[in-house]
Amino acid sequence: MNLYHAFRPLIFQLPPEAAHRVCMILLRLGGSLPPGRALLRAWFRPRVLGPRVSAFGVEFPNPIGLAAGFDKDAEAISGLSCLGFGHIEVGTVTPRPQLGNPQPRLFRLVQDKAVINRMGFNNHGAEAMAAQLKRRGQDGTVLGVNIGTNKVTPQEEAVQDYLMLLRTFAPLADYLAINISSPNTPGLRDLQGRDMLEGLLRPLSAEREMISKALGRAVPVLVKLAPDLDDAQLDEALGVILDCRMDGVIISNTTLSRESLTSPKASESGGMSGVPLYARSTALVEKAVRTTQGRLPVVASGGVFHAAHAQAKLDAGAVLVQVYTGMIYEGPGLVRDILEKGLVLPVR
Repeated sequence: MNLYHAFRPLIFQLPPEAAHRVCMILLRLGGSLPPGRALLRAWFRPRVLGPRVSAFGVEFPNPIGLAAGFDKDAEAISGLSCLGFGHIEVGTVTPRPQLGNPQPRLFRLVQDKAVINRMGFNNHGAEAMAAQLKRRGQDGTVLGVNIGTNKVTPQEEAVQDYLMLLRTFAPLADYLAINISSPNTPGLRDLQGRDMLEGLLRPLSAEREMISKALGRAVPVLVKLAPDLDDAQLDEALGVILDCRMDGVIISNTTLSRESLTSPKASESGGMSGVPLYARSTALVEKAVRTTQGRLPVVASGGVFHAAHAQAKLDAGAVLVQVYTGMIYEGPGLVRDILEKGLVLPVR
């Protein structure tokens, strides 16, 4: 029995953003002291710790990770790491702090097992996150940092935001993820087009090479794409990502689609995540793997609520799987429940 399901109606009495803040406080406090970490591990750490995965030069203890957006400011990594994640992706972080969009901006679609958000990259900024990461030291957690541009940055200057973030976080993370696919920052998704994407990724690729030499290690960089690209747009984006020697893609971000929803909140603007995104994002994973002939590692994100969902993403060709909305509906034991079912890594 999932005890979280018994408490979920009470948790859902809180506004979604307030419930998330409470969750973050508990994870931060629980992860800050050895007894709290021990308790979290006793409750939620899976008895099955693998299978291990090697992807874009990084070793992962298992294929299930936390998607960006849950811990925007890298405040609860210690607590989250006790829940069994094979990796944790923090952010999206922007160069300068920003408040994001006006509240309310987060909505549960309970009937559809989905969430709509229009958060707008609310975060404390690069300086605050970098300080947070430097304080935590090395605890063995595989860490990704998801980076984005400030809302006030003109589109033609966005590359400077990403370059600054690359320089800041390359020494502090195991990989970086370039977010050009959130629907909640005006004009951001335009960066997925061929010309603009090439104009962004080529300078980042050159800068990454110099940073890697200085650090004495590779700095993997992934690109996070939208699920709303058509086949031609996806092919174009993947071609540029390969040409610019990026290390992988994350498929996918949230969707603007509202097909077959029944919740009264379905008309809210923003990006939707959850079960309704599952089929579309999984199909895109399979197409991306087929299009690139496996040359580009794919991290799958979108609608993973249980082990069968995760296995289907792996079977579609993903090397790693990320969860977020599933945590809201299934609780902090989600990773444990997935791994203890026994994931099988397909032979590549």
